Amino acid sequence: MKSFDPTIVAGVTGHMNGDHPEDNLLIARAFGAPEAVGSEMIGVEESAGVWRISDETGARELRVAWPSGRITQRPQIRTEVVRLYQDACAKLGVEPRDEHGATPASAAVPAAAMSTASGAAAAGSADATGPDATAASGAPDEIPPFSRLLRESTWADHSDSEGAGFMERIMRGEGSLDDYVALVAQHYFMYEAIESAAGNFADEPALAVIHPVGLARMEAVEADLRHLIGEDWRDRIFALPAVARYADRIREVADAGWFPGYVAHHYTRYLGDLSGGQYIARRVAKQHGFAGPGVEFYAFPLLGELTEFKERYRRALDQLGDRLTAEERDRMIAEVRDAYRFNTEAFVDLARAAERA
Repeated sequence: MKSFDPTIVAGVTGHMNGDHPEDNLLIARAFGAPEAVGSEMIGVEESAGVWRISDETGARELRVAWPSGRITQRPQIRTEVVRLYQDACAKLGVEPRDEHGATPASAAVPAAAMSTASGAAAAGSADATGPDATAASGAPDEIPPFSRLLRESTWADHSDSEGAGFMERIMRGEGSLDDYVALVAQHYFMYEAIESAAGNFADEPALAVIHPVGLARMEAVEADLRHLIGEDWRDRIFALPAVARYADRIREVADAGWFPGYVAHHYTRYLGDLSGGQYIARRVAKQHGFAGPGVEFYAFPLLGELTEFKERYRRALDQLGDRLTAEERDRMIAEVRDAYRFNTEAFVDLARAAERA
């Protein structure tokens, strides 16, 4: 069975296992493992997705054919996974989430194009990379919720960031402890910029929703650095060039008072931590034997159920989008893409530093 490039596979499986574990289980139960109690996506082939499932017989692999048949292009993967989820819901009698009410719209269509009926209709065919990938996201004259538009418009950027070689090794459990320590050190500089900049927007009602006390990461990342490096950790770390540029951009946006731009960076980092980051934490903890200290960064005990918090966050994004013009939405989407680019550049710098060590 021909598989996609390992970088693509790592990005897709990391996203599914971190952000949609419940979807993995539904797909397994609907298509060959009705008694499954565990399901983890482990492969992406041209003809099928591959899951490792656990049921009363033990652990085994399950291949589920794509609904549209053989696929060869990266954008087709998302379309087929969503269709599998929808088909699984129908087969099991489960109500699908609203965000998967229809095949995703093109990831390349800007918000301004989505503000008119003709633009929305065009979005339906822009990503028609497979024989059946022609359905628009919702009715032809419907503007999707901003959170969904934001996610779909930056899907490729998100996957590229996840799939950078350095992060691929960590997500596969192949990175060294030094690799992970280097990543935590760069988190310090990223989150120092994001969390110090939050004070610039204290009067924004949305900030209280998207940035409650339990979301703040600085205390956790400092605890991890003490555990991983020692009490003198602050004297032993420095921001890599790409991370310094990233932090400078966050401060620039905040100093300009551009709240949607600040949210673009906030969204990129924190929703990643709450989704794929949970998968990374499990991988790292298992690989290096951490049981709390060392991976505190990914623990959010004060937030309650993470899925519910993410839904509140997305509703706040939808409300923010309602306040923006089409041009302002496009500008924010562009900033999210820039944030993913900064992250990818950071991973490249981390890989280079590891090679020099």
